[in-house]
Amino acid sequence: MTLTLILAVIAGIAVLLFLILRLKINAFIALLIGSITVGLIAGLNAKEIIQTIQEGMGSTLGFVATVVGLGAMFGAILEASGGAKAIANFTVSKFGLKRAPLAMVISGFLIAIPVFFDVAFIILVPMIYALQRKTGKSLLLYAIPLLAGLAITHAFIPPTPGPIAVADIVGADLGWVILVGFLVGIPTALIAGLWFGKTIAKRIFIEAPAQSSGQEESQLPPIAQTLLILALPIFLILLNTISSTGALGIKNQGLLDTIALIGHPFAALIIANLLAWYFFGIRRGFTKNQLFDITSKSLAPAGTIILLTGAGGVFKQVLTNTGAGKLLATSLSDAGIPILAFAFISAAIVRIIQGSSTVAMITAAGLISPLLMDASLSPIQLACMVIAIASGASIFSHVNDSGFWLVGQYLGITEKQTFKSWTIMTTLLALVGITTVSLIYLLV
Repeated sequence: MTLTLILAVIAGIAVLLFLILRLKINAFIALLIGSITVGLIAGLNAKEIIQTIQEGMGSTLGFVATVVGLGAMFGAILEASGGAKAIANFTVSKFGLKRAPLAMVISGFLIAIPVFFDVAFIILVPMIYALQRKTGKSLLLYAIPLLAGLAITHAFIPPTPGPIAVADIVGADLGWVILVGFLVGIPTALIAGLWFGKTIAKRIFIEAPAQSSGQEESQLPPIAQTLLILALPIFLILLNTISSTGALGIKNQGLLDTIALIGHPFAALIIANLLAWYFFGIRRGFTKNQLFDITSKSLAPAGTIILLTGAGGVFKQVLTNTGAGKLLATSLSDAGIPILAFAFISAAIVRIIQGSSTVAMITAAGLISPLLMDASLSPIQLACMVIAIASGASIFSHVNDSGFWLVGQYLGITEKQTFKSWTIMTTLLALVGITTVSLIYLLV
């Protein structure tokens, strides 16, 4: 039976990768077929497999679909109003040209919270072009810090879709994931963004294209308003997490219930959306129809992530119901391999083989989740598990990752230069991330 379960897991992952890499089948279908493969080899009958699919999909999407959908709409309104660019302009003006790389890290860090990575990068590319022209220094001095800030938040900090999906699958509290993500993100940004950006800019000189266009600063929303609305949902989620531990000393049950309601990710993001709709939309001259179109279009990419996450939930449920998850946990324990290391390595392997960080996160979370049932981890340690998976899923972006080509195209660099800059940066991000989160995991 033990050998059968091991073969089932190996076969399921092999089928998943074959379908994605060789046959170019959508990852959603590939994850479902991989899950069914595990179930069949492990001995589940047809009825049990169908029930497992329904159970895994339903239990996962109840939370993720709502949060990812609300987050996507919030980000779309912020993007359309120019709020993302307002943040970047503000940080550069405050830090000045000499510390513009630091401004780019902070801008990327903040903007990627509501806006998808690729969209945020495209929005801010004209700004790094302008900085290069003003200073005459390599474009990579500003691009790498910006990309690091965007990639760190995209991987580590909810309400971005990746950590939301992983947190739900492994059962981690979003508030703790945000806190741990911020703590891990700071040294990661300093090393992978600022230090490496400065280092690689000395070795590779890249000029910006001759011209670029962007919104006029006068058209952008007020920065104070933008930052307040951006920070509000994160503040409310963190407030709920901290108050639930009793650390605030609040005794009034009515107040605690109110905080629990408005601090739940559902309510926090609904409030943020309503404020964005009014202040970034109606007050800035957008019609109701325009806002409806903006938010509707934002759900297209969100739908892909939601379905992928649901399929990851199915994979997790198959491992749980067949007993393969418990077997993996026992095998790792007997071999002396820490669960945190396994989380990082499994995500890294899938990432390097097939390219997508989202698929790597969800696949690794599905593998790890059944292992955590008897592990008795604290809420902070569960959050560390999420960041470990996210770190592994960020490593070594190369030719099978769409981000590799996006960065190369917009920076105007060759494949070799993209390897030396972007690929090394993502690898540094992953290694610093796992090192930092391992220290936090051991200390708590």
